[in-house]
Amino acid sequence: MPKTQQHISFYEQIARNKKNSIILMAIIIAFFIALAYVIGLIYQQDAFFILIIGIIVSISYVLISYYNSDKIALASVGAKPASYEEYRQLHHTVEGLCLASGMAKPKIYIMPGNQINAFASGRNPEHSVICVTEAALSKLNKQELEGVLSHELSHVANYDIRFMTLAAVMVGMIAIISQLFLRSL
Repeated sequence: MPKTQQHISFYEQIARNKKNSIILMAIIIAFFIALAYVIGLIYQQDAFFILIIGIIVSISYVLISYYNSDKIALASVGAKPASYEEYRQLHHTVEGLCLASGMAKPKIYIMPGNQINAFASGRNPEHSVICVTEAALSKLNKQELEGVLSHELSHVANYDIRFMTLAAVMVGMIAIISQLFLRSL
C-alpha cells in the first residue's frame, strides 16, 4: 500500500522557506570563511589578517545580497519598471490579484524577450517585484496572464522568492570568486 503524502500548510511552507533562507546564508558565510582560511594557509604569514578580511567580506556579501537580491536579478535580465500609463492593464491585473489575496502589490517590471516568461524576486512580500517579458504581455490573453501572475504572486506569498533569489545570487557569486581564486593561482 503506497504511503499517503503529508500535506504541508501554507504557514508551515512559509516557516520552512524562512528557515532554509537563514541556513543558506549561514552556509555561504561558512564557505567564505573556509575559503579565506584556505587562502590564509597558502599565504602563511598573513593568515589571521586574511581570515578577518574573509569574515568581514562574507557577512557584508550576505547582507548586500539579502537587501539587494531583487535589484541584482532585475539588472541581470535588463528589466525596466512598468510605467502605470503604458502598462495600465498589467497594473490593474496585479492590483486585483493582490486585493483578492490580501497581499501588498509588488513593483512591476518588464524585461525584453521573445519567450513567454515571468519571475518574482525580493526578500519578502513588502519588498517584492514581479517581472514579465514583453512576449508574455503580447501573446497571452487576459486569463492566461492572470494565471502567470497568480503563480508568481504565490511565490511571493510563500516566501519562495527569498530563498530562490538568495540561492541564485549567492551561488553565482561563489562561482565568480572561485574562478578568480583559481585564475590567480
